[in-house]
Amino acid sequence: MTRTVISLDPKEKKWLDEEAKRSGKPMTEVVRIAIRYMREEKEKSFDELLHQTSGTWREGDGLAYQRRVRSEWE
Repeated sequence: MTRTVISLDPKEKKWLDEEAKRSGKPMTEVVRIAIRYMREEKEKSFDELLHQTSGTWREGDGLAYQRRVRSEWE
């Protein structure tokens, strides 16, 4: 693992200490869990957005449309 130094506001540090004590995990593990959770949420949100918007273009060949519109930029 790579060691990283971070600065926290006193309120954030207090919460982190309390969460580590409550969960019985070291503070560093709580930070790793929080980072992992944030990454998964971002990835899930993007994947979910892709799934929700999949198939919304129903006007024919989407690539041909993109090329036609973008040719106007030249």
